[in-house]
Amino acid sequence: MAFRLRVLSVLVLMIAAVRPAAALDIALSSFTLGNGMQVVVIPDHRAPVVTHMVWYKVGAADEPKGKAGIAHFLEHLMFKGTSNHPVGEFSQLVRANGGDENAFTTQDYTAYFQRIAKERLALVMELEADRMQNLVLTDENVLPELKVVQEERRERIENDPSGLLAEQLDAALYTAHPYGKPVIGWMTEVQQLTRQDALDFYAAHYEPGNAILVVAGDVTPDEVRLLADRYYGVLKNKRPLAERIRTVEPDAVAERRVTMRDARVSTPIWQRKYLTPAARALPQRDELAMSILAEALGGGAQSRLYRTLTIDKRLAAYAGAWFSDDQLDSGDFGVYAAPNPGVEPATLEKEVDVILADLRDKGITQDDLDTIRNRMIAESTYMLDSQETLARMFGVALTTGQKIDDVLNWERDIAAVTVDDVSRAAKRVLDLRASVTGVLLPEAGG
Repeated sequence: MAFRLRVLSVLVLMIAAVRPAAALDIALSSFTLGNGMQVVVIPDHRAPVVTHMVWYKVGAADEPKGKAGIAHFLEHLMFKGTSNHPVGEFSQLVRANGGDENAFTTQDYTAYFQRIAKERLALVMELEADRMQNLVLTDENVLPELKVVQEERRERIENDPSGLLAEQLDAALYTAHPYGKPVIGWMTEVQQLTRQDALDFYAAHYEPGNAILVVAGDVTPDEVRLLADRYYGVLKNKRPLAERIRTVEPDAVAERRVTMRDARVSTPIWQRKYLTPAARALPQRDELAMSILAEALGGGAQSRLYRTLTIDKRLAAYAGAWFSDDQLDSGDFGVYAAPNPGVEPATLEKEVDVILADLRDKGITQDDLDTIRNRMIAESTYMLDSQETLARMFGVALTTGQKIDDVLNWERDIAAVTVDDVSRAAKRVLDLRASVTGVLLPEAGG
């Protein structure tokens, strides 16, 4: 089970273009059950299968102080069974009926999903609704799973120098907001998590009123409404929903740097992250301007970073950029590069700064904008072939403060972006005071 799903805006928002959606005859509908659970239905009749996803509006940034990692740990424990379906039966039933399943946790949401034949939709609804309120945890199944999570952290973070660098960059980028701690948690806190910690977090956040059901596949809205009422609609919210109280990140006043050395590193890596407003805090047009900015800067072989650093000056083995807006409270804009042998990271950084300054001061041309926009729209057509992607893009949007129309109107909104919008985005985001620069180096003398 993945503990981190970083869905970049280039991979999320662009797949919601209206034109390809119309070509696939998607008539999305949404309704809310009496207990407050929102339901989104995305008909896709190309194959007799469905993707069923339950999204909880809770993630690592909602954890109590001192309990880092509890959101991800509970995700693991949700597979430990209920009084109706003992340990292992959930997964066995899904597999026996030809389906597959998984789950993931991020800073802002936790999601559980199954892909299965449409005739088995009632089965997975019954199973998921059951564990929404009837989870049974014992020390016998909690303690071994805690060891599994610790090993997962060792494998994904501690045994990977680039993972450690990414973790340290986030810790430096955020001075107060809980996004500064990793989704999987700090090992010192993960080791102290208990069965009661998991039960308390479960009781506080796993309620129908705090969940969104997304069903994509060979179904009609009426079919889904009937089943959702039967299995989810009967559930009651046992307590008032916990308020999402998070420390507000103060205005950035100083650039930060992280230099990390590791004996396992053979090639240096350079990276910089800039803090940006959350997607929900920006007009859609401004948000898309930042996506286009990232593409112009580092989105492929024709981007400025790649052309200059890898082709023209041969300073880097690779280089790129990203814009991530899939968080509730903020986003981040990043650039990265790996120097070629004999090139010092400081030399590479100076050249990156020249490229950034030029883009910030001069912006992009209309031809650049048209080319990037057309490529993003074309790529979206292929991404809509995935039923799971259809379900994920709406789940991510709705759990991070965006609306269905923000997704559906993507093509209309991106068509309205101008070169001036991209220039303003560059001036807004490329501010060193709201950045952290990281360098991963081989161990001295190694």
